[in-house]
Amino acid sequence: MLSVAEANDCVLRRAETRSSSRVSAVDACGLILAEDITSDVDSPPHDKAMVDGYALTTSDLPHTTTLRVLEEVTAGDVPTLTVVSGTATRIMTGAPIPAGADAVVMVEQTRSMTRDNIESVTLDTVALHAGANILPRATSLRRHDVVLSAGHLIRPIEVGLLAEVGRAEVAVLPPPRVAVLATGNELVPAADVPAAGQIRNSNGPLLQALVARAGGIPLDLGIAPDRSDALGERIEAGLSGEVLLLSGGVSAGVLDLVPAALAAAGVQQVFHKVQLKPGKPLWFGCLIDESCSRLVFGLPGNPVSSLVCFELFVRPAIAKMSGRSEIHPPRREGALTRAHVQRGNRPTYFPSILSEQAGNLTVEPIDWQGSADQRSLVAANGLAMFPAGDHDFSPGDLVSTIPL
Repeated sequence: MLSVAEANDCVLRRAETRSSSRVSAVDACGLILAEDITSDVDSPPHDKAMVDGYALTTSDLPHTTTLRVLEEVTAGDVPTLTVVSGTATRIMTGAPIPAGADAVVMVEQTRSMTRDNIESVTLDTVALHAGANILPRATSLRRHDVVLSAGHLIRPIEVGLLAEVGRAEVAVLPPPRVAVLATGNELVPAADVPAAGQIRNSNGPLLQALVARAGGIPLDLGIAPDRSDALGERIEAGLSGEVLLLSGGVSAGVLDLVPAALAAAGVQQVFHKVQLKPGKPLWFGCLIDESCSRLVFGLPGNPVSSLVCFELFVRPAIAKMSGRSEIHPPRREGALTRAHVQRGNRPTYFPSILSEQAGNLTVEPIDWQGSADQRSLVAANGLAMFPAGDHDFSPGDLVSTIPL
């Protein structure tokens, strides 16, 4: 039986980054850039005013405090007159600095008046240095600068930068399409009222939400009953994507038909079962054809087991296939807030409440009733990893954690 690290290595060696495609800059948000982006402009494109006020030449100061106003320039306008000694141009934030001016005095530090159709402005301050309230041309970026490199995660701020440098479309690494199939005769859709012996399908929606949060594109395949023909049809449909997730049917029961159905579809088993609690029955395989390698995960049917296996194995695979640099979620050590008893020969990933207190992480294992207990799981925001073996942990002991 593989360890968690060995199983994870098996998965990631088969997770291939997808070929790039072009999308609009807005649609690229949340994806990984697949090309270097070069600016076609200087930003700002000219020396510009950072405040509303008057552009002047500081050589007039401190001798001259009243200046004749030549013209008004707003953002989007172009100055037409040169500022010389004894003159100033009224200017608005963002407008180009006129020739001859080397500073802008804030409008709050001036008094203007008009006499005989001639406007003048009196300065209330003479403490102004060259360059004051001016943002020089190309301060933010220069033409031909590489402003974003391939591998960069595109967030909303990057979308704004792409627009500034004229990139309405960019090449990105598209996220994998992840098909989700729940299996079991006992399952009915969430909208149905279960009859005797039935339960609602919670794994399907749970896994779809996990896929979306991990950056993949979830595809809902619904529910397949425990029949080889029904499983085969749904599996074939699910193999049209890059990843297929099945929940249930991978243990050792009479109706655990998933491994055989996957083999019949041409999926090659890589491993079955992991030294892990919860999640030991995890099955993983690949379908390799001319176009690409498709990853297939047979997750345990219990919801908490599915969640743990997703976080440990599926999320890193989606991250690698999406081109992300951070493959594994960050792990931190935290101090237990209460005693905990660990028994058994498998490491346990225990749902816990992670809290930050004065820069230190604390870990409180929840009152968890086992792999089917979703209600208690709602309180958790992380997993605490307790190593295999019999251990009695005390408050204050440090354990490794994974955030959810």
